Amino acid sequence: MFYNLIIYLYLLGVAIYSRFNEKVRKMWRGEREAFKILREKVDPQAKYVWFHAASLGEFEQGRPLMEQLRREHPEYKILLTFFSPSGYEVRKNYEGADIICYLPLDTITNARRFLRTIRPVMAFFIKYEFWYNYLHILKHRGVPVYSVSSIFRPEQVFFKWYGRQYGRVLNCFTHFFVQNEMSKELLAKIGITAVSVVGDTRFDRVLQIKEAAKQLQIVETFKQDANVFVAGSSWPPDEEIFIPYFNEHRDWKLIIAPHVIGEDHLKQIEKLLEGRRVVRYTAAKDEEEISKADVLIIDCFGLLSSIYHYGEIAYVGGGFGVGIHNVLEAAVWDVPVFFGPNNQKFQEAQGLKAVGGGIDFQTYEQFASQMDLFLSDKEKLKVAGESAGRFVQSLAGATGKVLSHVKL
Repeated sequence: MFYNLIIYLYLLGVAIYSRFNEKVRKMWRGEREAFKILREKVDPQAKYVWFHAASLGEFEQGRPLMEQLRREHPEYKILLTFFSPSGYEVRKNYEGADIICYLPLDTITNARRFLRTIRPVMAFFIKYEFWYNYLHILKHRGVPVYSVSSIFRPEQVFFKWYGRQYGRVLNCFTHFFVQNEMSKELLAKIGITAVSVVGDTRFDRVLQIKEAAKQLQIVETFKQDANVFVAGSSWPPDEEIFIPYFNEHRDWKLIIAPHVIGEDHLKQIEKLLEGRRVVRYTAAKDEEEISKADVLIIDCFGLLSSIYHYGEIAYVGGGFGVGIHNVLEAAVWDVPVFFGPNNQKFQEAQGLKAVGGGIDFQTYEQFASQMDLFLSDKEKLKVAGESAGRFVQSLAGATGKVLSHVKL
C-alpha cells in the first residue's frame, strides 16, 4: 500500500536526518526506546486508556480529559504518547499519566507490537492524529477510538478524490468530537455520522490554568502601578513591529516572552530596545533594578500563561510565520489580544475577532493605529478585554460533553 511505502521512506529520512538535527535525533531515539519503556512499566493486569498527542499543543487539549478521567475513574491507568520532541521533552514527567513515551512510527509491525503490549480498553486521538495502521488494528480488535477537538476543512486530503483510500482511516473512529458545524457537515458528506459538535477542550484548559496561576514576585515588582504590554511567544517579525511602538511610548512597560530562547535572539531583542532599561527574568535579583526597568524579558519556560495576568494588553506571536500561538491563554485574563495576519485557520482567533477581543494586523501602521485608540480611550480598552474573557467563558465545557458520551 502507498501509505506504508511513504512511512518507510519517512523512517529512512528520519534515520539519516537524525545525524544532523538534535530535535530529530531525540525523536529517533525516543521512538526506539518506547518499547523498552513499555516493557518496564506496563502492568499486565491494568486497564489502560491511551491518549495520543502529536505535540505540546495537542497535549494541552487532551489534558482536561486525562485529569477528569483520572479523578472520576481511578480504576483506569493512563498511557500518554507523543510524536514530537516538543511535546515529550516538556511533559515526559507529567504526573497525570502512568506511562509516557514516544509513539513508535506507524508501521504495521510497530502498531501490532505496541497494541499487543498495551492492550488499551479505549483510545483518544487529539485533533489531527490519523495513524492508518494503529487505527485499523484498534478497529479490528474492537477497541473504541475517539477523535477529540478535531477540526476538518474542505482542502484536507480526506475530501479529495485522490485521498479516498487514505480517507478510509476515518471509519476506524468510534466517534468524532469536533470543534464546529463545518467539520460535522464535511464528515457527513463522506458517510461519517457518529459526530458531535462539542467545541475545543482548550477552553477548559485555559480556565484551569487561570485558576492555578502562579503569583510571580519578580513580575509584580516590575509592574507596580504601570501599564504593561505582554508579548508572548514572539518571533523576530513580531518584535520588529511592537518594540518600535513602545520605544516611542515609554510610559508603558513591556514584558517579552520570546518563543525561541537563545542568546542570539535575546541580544537581537535587546538591540531593538534602543537604550531602554532591560532586565532578564533569570538574572533579576535586585528589587530596585527590577522596579526601575522598562522591559522584562522572560528567558525561561513555563511562566507565560501566568504572566498574561499582569498585562493590560497582550500580543501573541507567530502570525507572521506558520501561524499564531495560543491566544486563549491571554484572552482568559480579560485583555484584548493582538496577533499577526496568519490566523485564518485558527478558529479561536476568528472568534475573538468577531466579538472585538482580538485584533489582527499586517503592518506597523495598522498596529500603531489600534494601539493609539486603546491608549487614548480606556473604555474601549476595557470593553475589548471583557469581550475576550467572555468569549473564553462562553465556549468552555467540551471536556464534560466528551466524557458524558464515552462509555467508561
